[in-house]
Amino acid sequence: MNTTETIQLNAKKAILSQSESIAKLTNYINEDFTKTVELIYQGKGRVIVTGIGKSAIIAQKIVATLNSTGTPSMFLHAAEAIHGDLGMVQPGDIVICISKSGNSPEIKVLAPIIKSFGNTLIGMTANEQSFLAQESDLVLLAYVESESCPNGLAPTNSTTAQLVLGDALAICLMELRNFKSEDFAKYHPGGALGKKLLLRVKDMLDTSHAPQVNPEASIKKVIMEISEKRLGVTAVVENNKVIGIITDGDIRRMLNDRDSIAGITAKDIMTKNPKHIASSLLVAEALDILENNKITQLVVLDHEEYKGVLHLHDILKEGIV
Repeated sequence: MNTTETIQLNAKKAILSQSESIAKLTNYINEDFTKTVELIYQGKGRVIVTGIGKSAIIAQKIVATLNSTGTPSMFLHAAEAIHGDLGMVQPGDIVICISKSGNSPEIKVLAPIIKSFGNTLIGMTANEQSFLAQESDLVLLAYVESESCPNGLAPTNSTTAQLVLGDALAICLMELRNFKSEDFAKYHPGGALGKKLLLRVKDMLDTSHAPQVNPEASIKKVIMEISEKRLGVTAVVENNKVIGIITDGDIRRMLNDRDSIAGITAKDIMTKNPKHIASSLLVAEALDILENNKITQLVVLDHEEYKGVLHLHDILKEGIV
């Protein structure tokens, strides 16, 4: 077996090992998991997630997921906690402590202190006989039979299991809260995701350069309007209503089909009843219309009043796709 084949085989083994471990986690979704979700949902405080080593990194990701889905959360490094950061834990907070072995020295110091504060302690561990499990009010079992690491040492399957349990908690809480995309948008206003959830057609529409011609306009006038406004299209407007559009593609097809363009007007080559959208709708909705109809421009109308043209290229520039 050559090097390429060996690498690919090892990669596939690692992926299959992790996927099989994760699938078995469904066996450990029990009453303690249910009570954990209910306690967090009904709680008035925050969720404090703590851990040491690789589990601390997983804890940070779980905190990020919970925060972005409506559950106020905070990360507390277990080592820093026992050296002064325990002041972060306030009455009413629920503490989730993550540790594969459940017997790390820092965890053995931290768990009893959390309990002495009167906070609910939830242990996430692979070892239900561990110190952490025995100290915890509730236990989320993240048990895996083995790691995908060939030496069985590097946390791989075990950290993935922790991550998946954290995601499962977040999803259950989202369902209980009826957390919708509108809520999600409030916590993700920046970047491509924020734009997709918040940006509306009117936010990126240039109404001062809305291309338009009247039905009797000459082909020369049509071409000049399309070229000047640089959107590859112009609306055909009569009595303040859009009755059609002409794209640069329509112009090319006309030139191919006709020997002479003398006397041809906008109404002769326009496409009637063009696809349109209201300016108040999300740009993401406009993108769906463009993709479903395999077109690149949308006329924007508000109560039949022409506002302009939204082009696919402008959406792509915003990085929404």
